[in-house]
Amino acid sequence: MTQPVDPGAIATSARALAPDIARGGMLLLIALANVHLWTYDHQTGVRGYPAQLDSADSAVTIVQLLLVDGRAYPLFGFLFGYGIVQLASRRGTVGMPVGAVTRLVRRRGGWMLLIGFLHGLLLWAGDIVGAYGLLAVLMAGLLVAGSNRALLITAGIGLFCSALLYAAASIPMPDESSALLPSMGTASYALSLLLRAIEWAGIGLFSAMFSVFGAVALGAWAARRRLLDEPERHRRFLQRVAVGGLGTAVLLGLPLALLTVAGSPAPLGLVLAAGAVHAIGGYLGGLGYAALFGLIAIRLARRTPGVFTDALRSCGQRSLSCYLAQSVAFALLLPAWSLGLGGGAHLWQTALVGIGTWAVILVVAHLTARAGLRGPAEVVLRRLTYGKRVLTPADGAR
Repeated sequence: MTQPVDPGAIATSARALAPDIARGGMLLLIALANVHLWTYDHQTGVRGYPAQLDSADSAVTIVQLLLVDGRAYPLFGFLFGYGIVQLASRRGTVGMPVGAVTRLVRRRGGWMLLIGFLHGLLLWAGDIVGAYGLLAVLMAGLLVAGSNRALLITAGIGLFCSALLYAAASIPMPDESSALLPSMGTASYALSLLLRAIEWAGIGLFSAMFSVFGAVALGAWAARRRLLDEPERHRRFLQRVAVGGLGTAVLLGLPLALLTVAGSPAPLGLVLAAGAVHAIGGYLGGLGYAALFGLIAIRLARRTPGVFTDALRSCGQRSLSCYLAQSVAFALLLPAWSLGLGGGAHLWQTALVGIGTWAVILVVAHLTARAGLRGPAEVVLRRLTYGKRVLTPADGAR
C-alpha cells in the first residue's frame, strides 16, 4: 500500500486572505503591547506602565488597556490554533494518519520552543514563540483529533486561568521598582543574558502559556468551521462576534484603565477584580479582532488588492520573521545595554516607536514578497520541521 506523501507548505497564492491579514494587523498590536516594557528608569505601576503619568501618557495608557493590552496575545493564540488545524487538515486530505500529523505538530512545536528560548535569551524575555511551541507539543493531540466539546471545555478553562493570572499581574509593583523587566535597565549585555533567562522562564514561557492556551483551543474550534477561510459564509456570525467582542473588551477594560491612570492606590480586592475582568475582555477582544479581519477580507475579496493590503498579507505570511524583527529593532534602540533610548521614555514616545517599527517591517515584508523571498525564520522553521525537502519560493508558512 502506497504511503501518503506530506503535501508540505501551501503556496501563498492558495492561502486564505483573512488569517494572513489578521496576522499582519496583529503584529501592530503586539508591537504596541510590548514596546513600553522595554523602558526603564521610572517607577513602575500596573502591568509595567509607569506609575506617574502625564496627560498624554494617560491617554495612551487608556487606549492600550482598552484595545491592545491583553487583547493582542489572545488574538495571537487564536490564530496559532487556527493555523495548526489548517496544517492538520491539509495533511488529512491526502490521507496522512492522525498519529503522523500529531507527531509533525509536536516536532514543529519543539523547534518553536527552541527558537523562542534563543529569542528570549538573546533579545526579549517576553517572547511568546516558545510558549506556543510548548503548547503545540502538549496540545497536539487535542488540536489535531480532539472533539469539539473538548476544545470548548479547554477554552473555558483557559479563560479562567487567564483571569487568575491577570488578576495577580495587575497588582502594582513595589515603589522602588524601576522596570518590569530588570534586564532592560542593566548596561551589561552579559548580565542581561542571565536576567533574561530568568525572566523568560517565568514570563515568556509559563505565564504566557497559561494565559493563552484557551485561545489556542478556540482558534482550533473556529478553524474546523472555516470561519476565516470562508468568511462570506459566516458573515452574520462574524459581525456579531466583531461588535460584541470588541465592545465587551472596551467595557471590561475600563475598570483597570481607570485605576491605572487614577494616580492613587486602590483597594487590593478592586485591583484583582479589575485585572480578572480585563483578561475576560481580552479574550473576547481577541476574538472580535479576528472576526473583524474576516469581515475586512470579505470586502477586499471584491476588489483588486491595493499596496497596503498586499503588504499586510505579506507581513502575515512572514509573521514569525516580522515578530522577531520587532525585537531586533527595539533591542537596538531601547535597553540600557544598547542605545538606551528607553530610559525614562514617555509612553507616547514608545508607542510611536512601536508603530514606526511595524510600518518599516510592513514595507520590508512587501518588498521581499515582490522579490519572491520567504521570511528567513519561516525558512528555518520549515527546514527544521520537514527536513531537506525542497520548497519553492511560492511556498507558504504552513
